[in-house]
Amino acid sequence: MTGPVRVVLAGAHGHGWWHLENLRRLSAAGTVELAGVCDVRPVEGLPDGVAFSGDLVELIGRTGAEAAILCTPIHTHADLAVRALRAGAHLLLEKPPAAAYDDYERIAAAVRETGLACQVGFQSLGSEAVPAVRKLVRDGAIGRVTGIGAAGAWARPYSYYSRVPWAGKRRADGVDVVDGVLTNPLAHAVATAIAVSGAGVESVEVELYRANAIEADDTSSARLRMDDGTTITVAVSLCADRRHEPYLIVHGETGRIRLTYTEDRVEFGGASATHPRADLLENLVAHIRGGADLLVPLERTAGFMRVLEAVRLAPEPRVIPDAFQEVGAEQRVLPGIAGITAASAERMALYSELGVPWALDAVAPPASASSVPASVPASSVPVPVPAPAVIVPAGAAVTSASGAATGSAGSADTAGSAVGLHVGGVRVAEYVIRPRLPVTSSPRPYLHPVRTLSGTVVTEFAPADHVHHLGVSVAVSDLGGGNFWGGRTYVRDRGPAWLGDHGSQHHLAFLRHDPAGFTETLSWRGPGGTEIAREEREVRAVELDGCWALDLSFTLTNLTGAPLPVRSSATKGRAGAGYGGFFWRAPGRTADREVFTEDAEGEERVHGSTAPWLALASPGWTLVFAQRSDPWFVRTAEYPGAGPALAWEKPLIIEDALTRRVVTVVADGRLDRVTAAALAEKAMT
Repeated sequence: MTGPVRVVLAGAHGHGWWHLENLRRLSAAGTVELAGVCDVRPVEGLPDGVAFSGDLVELIGRTGAEAAILCTPIHTHADLAVRALRAGAHLLLEKPPAAAYDDYERIAAAVRETGLACQVGFQSLGSEAVPAVRKLVRDGAIGRVTGIGAAGAWARPYSYYSRVPWAGKRRADGVDVVDGVLTNPLAHAVATAIAVSGAGVESVEVELYRANAIEADDTSSARLRMDDGTTITVAVSLCADRRHEPYLIVHGETGRIRLTYTEDRVEFGGASATHPRADLLENLVAHIRGGADLLVPLERTAGFMRVLEAVRLAPEPRVIPDAFQEVGAEQRVLPGIAGITAASAERMALYSELGVPWALDAVAPPASASSVPASVPASSVPVPVPAPAVIVPAGAAVTSASGAATGSAGSADTAGSAVGLHVGGVRVAEYVIRPRLPVTSSPRPYLHPVRTLSGTVVTEFAPADHVHHLGVSVAVSDLGGGNFWGGRTYVRDRGPAWLGDHGSQHHLAFLRHDPAGFTETLSWRGPGGTEIAREEREVRAVELDGCWALDLSFTLTNLTGAPLPVRSSATKGRAGAGYGGFFWRAPGRTADREVFTEDAEGEERVHGSTAPWLALASPGWTLVFAQRSDPWFVRTAEYPGAGPALAWEKPLIIEDALTRRVVTVVADGRLDRVTAAALAEKAMT
């Protein structure tokens, strides 16, 4: 068949007016013929000869339409899409495709049954900017991709939520709507990040918040684990003071790419290029008339629908108190929200991981995408974590309720979730005792930031490549079958997998606490919440010659009544992956990091060695680790990090208790071998 494609439009008000204008443009060009409009309300100004009806199937049959555009309320998409396909019309279906994953599958089944096309209205996926970014990645422009962060902050007045009855609803008249910021107004941030990744969605974590008096989320963040190991984070809000163009950052080992998808603009290496964007209706017409590939076929949105399903099944959004807002006559504003979303994209972190004061509650565990929809309800089960008092920002003193600075053990337990370590009056580290972390990071106390005496930060927290690396912590990849390291668990003859086996460490009390350090007790709890071990940990900051040392020792007591095995991925068949125990994640690019011991240098020679000390150095700082018990686990090529390995080649069995001590010299500048050896010896005495 030749000639213009006859098209009907369902839903001509709201965003439908844009489609109506586009149809007029393409009709004038001879590409399409506007055959009819379907709506429940009259539509003024339709061209002569354009049919009107409140029944879409009747309208398709009467006009002989070859294609239909569905721009109707979200919760009507599935029924109308299936009916239109069975009536013989190809579809341009507005996003989101459906309000539930089951409904998405119903549409997909109708597409297969009829053999007709369904294009989804994610306009950003029609941009040549997306394949341009993917080509840069394929060509190795930024090395291995370590993650993708998306950010977006728009402003929406109160009238936005009163314009139609379903706006801002999770459900309407008992039917799912899911009209939240992640799934509708800024859904392109999610869809575009998935498209740039090119991988499948393996699991989803969501944090939903609302400032407005609505049911759905207006400020939310999400983390997607992709089946190729990549992580995507998305942080979006409708509570900014003005519109900030949403964007993605593709993080790589050697650089990064920025895509402002609303402007089709790609920035890389100091250059900026704007790419053309195809009209999705024109592309659908080219598919109908000439067999052109669809730019956004329904199946391309499966990953997005997994995110929508996680949002649909998540707990109700957490209300952001008015105290954290600017409540105006026209709209609500979260001060600094654009900067917070930007920080999320930079650090690949959720709101709760950024220390945002209105985002303190524990997040839900990830939903397994491999079994959506059946297993997605797991994402709606809150993880029981003891509620903290106040998260104290890095660099701030711990204060009591009255605001007075305090250093006593009792007040530190109740005043906040971070305490400081001091050397000669200089605050050199923060110890977070009650972190707000996703269960997949195996929540545990950690030190971050840790600084040299001159103030240089020498730890990294939740980096994009391994978001479960938490500065300095004690972490074990497998303790009695529980994952106390975070991330995926290595399974023999299978590889890394999400098993839902994450444990957690909980601060119980300080036995001693002063400016230079503390002694605390911690509870190690398995995936089911049962306490399997009790730890006593001592941390001290010790002044040395022109630098300082972090002296950390711990005794882990077995409470199971049976031998308690410590395993690493190496003990399960992954060569060299003996990590587990004290671990320090260092910051920066691996190209700037060097590692050496008293008689060897370089990761290949140092990894697995039993030298009494190990130095990890950069031009600006040096860390010298000293201990006497275990082989060294070290990385400099993939990322900079080091620590002793409790179970290097075979499991370590804890009968009663396990004790270890690691002392780390923290120095400004790059130390030579002789100086490092002398400081290590002095620090251990």
